[in-house]
Amino acid sequence: MLAFILKGMGMSAGLIMAIGSQNAHVLRMGLRKQHVALTVMICIACEMLLILAGVAGIGGMINSQPVLLTIARWGGAAFLIWYGVRSLRAAASQQSLVAEAGELSLTAGKATLAVLGATLLNPHTYLDTVVLLGAIGGQQPGNGKYWFAVGAVLNATIWFAALGFGARLLAPWFAKPVAWRVLDSLVGIVMLMLAINLMLG
Repeated sequence: MLAFILKGMGMSAGLIMAIGSQNAHVLRMGLRKQHVALTVMICIACEMLLILAGVAGIGGMINSQPVLLTIARWGGAAFLIWYGVRSLRAAASQQSLVAEAGELSLTAGKATLAVLGATLLNPHTYLDTVVLLGAIGGQQPGNGKYWFAVGAVLNATIWFAALGFGARLLAPWFAKPVAWRVLDSLVGIVMLMLAINLMLG
């Protein structure tokens, strides 16, 4: 049981800790101290549902359909290019300099839509959770696939909680305009690199 849990945590960590639209959004909300708990809980819930769906067999089914994989690949690449360009534009604008919570206030409804968009509109999310983690988890013998899923969800819970609530420790540094420019520039470059990687297969 423990071996499967650790395997799930390890595989999940390798995928979830990379900079992506979801992580960038959680970090930004944490830095601005806006709806952090709501954002973190929605991210965890989405990861749990997608991982469980993948382990239950959807991942293997998608993996066996080249057409679905092609759609996910090019859709993911398009989203990453859009997000990367948007981040690079933000790095050159005044919008990337907002560091105080009160300067860009979001309602709970808008915060919910924002995190759902950053999570579910990115096809790369499905490739990582449903297809990759699902396919690997589904291959585990016996009940091992469920313990694998538990490990993957546990890692997601720890990661998003640490990212969202730990971001405030970085707040003094991000009070400097240059820090936001660096963050948005880094996110933009990584998003474009991920898009190229997806297009190359």
